[in-house]
Amino acid sequence: MDKKKLVARCGLWCGTCRAYLLQKKDLFEEKGYKRGCNGCWIQNKNCAFLRKKCGKLGKKIDFCFECDEMPCAALKKLDESYKKRYHVSLVENLKRMKENGLESWIQEQEELYQCPNCDGEICVHDFECFDCGLSHDPNLDKGGNN
Repeated sequence: MDKKKLVARCGLWCGTCRAYLLQKKDLFEEKGYKRGCNGCWIQNKNCAFLRKKCGKLGKKIDFCFECDEMPCAALKKLDESYKKRYHVSLVENLKRMKENGLESWIQEQEELYQCPNCDGEICVHDFECFDCGLSHDPNLDKGGNN
């Protein structure tokens, strides 16, 4: 799979999303969920949360960082929620994508969310490695809202 397809338009690394990891590892029953996701781009949702509120995504721009209105009200609201609940700033992620390029940002995210115990992926929503069960919040380790 093209890793760029796991970069959500809003600044989330889908490779660490609960819905994506449940789908990838077929853990629905074990984790008590009914459905997963293959990523915002793969399912052609075009970023389900922001797409509904934005006429530019998918037509004029691919990522929020390409918009001259970034951060818009919808992105700010989502960003505040992610900072509070998951210690992740989507706006900061988008700024780093723009400054450093997608390839570099993807590598950064893969390293950040790699389990220190087994090299599996840490779920951004559950702070848990779905391979070995380690509880770990990499964003707190590096000082908070990445």
